[in-house]
Amino acid sequence: MEHKKNPKSDLKKWSGTLFNLGLAISLGAVLVAFEWKAKDKSIIKDLGSIQDDWIDLEIPITIHTPPPPPPIPIEIVIKPDEIVIDKIEDLNIDLNTTENIEIPQVEISSAPIVESIDKIEDFVDVQATFKGGMEAWYTYLNKNLKYPSQAKRIGIEGMVIVRFVVNTDGSIQDIELVRSIGGGCDEMAKQVIENSPNWVPGKMSGGAVRSRMTMPIRFRLN
Repeated sequence: MEHKKNPKSDLKKWSGTLFNLGLAISLGAVLVAFEWKAKDKSIIKDLGSIQDDWIDLEIPITIHTPPPPPPIPIEIVIKPDEIVIDKIEDLNIDLNTTENIEIPQVEISSAPIVESIDKIEDFVDVQATFKGGMEAWYTYLNKNLKYPSQAKRIGIEGMVIVRFVVNTDGSIQDIELVRSIGGGCDEMAKQVIENSPNWVPGKMSGGAVRSRMTMPIRFRLN
């Protein structure tokens, strides 16, 4: 029995249609490719115009000055001294003597006392005091201590503590502030201590020594 082909399943009749469809797709792809290259040419053209703008820029001319010439060395000419010094004859000094010189003998009964001048004592047997006592000190403060105008205006009051050294002759040195309140009171307290007359120095083992003093000075508004 011979098999017959169904005309609906015959693909030869679609060959022409498929060929035309492939041709149309290929043509469209070629057109798209040409259009893409045209866009790239516009970009390259824009870049070429930018490069032309760079070429038109004017570059300033830089002039390099030559370095200065090296300094000329100074020639030092040593001239002989025209002053002639006469030769001095050798002096012979004889230190030997035949005279008998008696050298007195020194007897030391006890070891010398070594005093340390720079040592400052913090604790002494007799404390250094103002001449005349504390009453004379308060009289001196009332006469010489002035309330600073800045402290009055701001309303500052309180106690300033000053530390200083009383030397063996009663003079004052090494003034420093231990406690301050500001407003010009600190400077006034240091000034009144610095300008005070000589004190009575402190004593240790019956002798005057350098001692350190701490003095409070109160500022109070009436």
